[in-house]
Amino acid sequence: MNIRYYIDPDTMEPHIYNHRVVEEEVEDVLGEPGEILSGRNGARVAVGQTIAGRYLRVIFVAGRPPYDFFVITAYEMNNQQKLAYRRRKRRRGR
Repeated sequence: MNIRYYIDPDTMEPHIYNHRVVEEEVEDVLGEPGEILSGRNGARVAVGQTIAGRYLRVIFVAGRPPYDFFVITAYEMNNQQKLAYRRRKRRRGR
């Protein structure tokens, strides 16, 4: 999986670092997303759990070759978002 990250112009590092998320966690979610939702302006939102157990939302767009994804940002879900995600997942499992 080839991933490119949005670089924050202030820090010159991937923007995901501002949310205390690392590349491996983004790869976990994009590799096996629990669900993919429509975002704004053509972006998509991958929602899922990392191997370590964190629940993340990853905002991305389809990348230009040779990249599969261009990740804009990623952040940990709050409690309300986690509950809603788990509820949707249970309903789909029926």
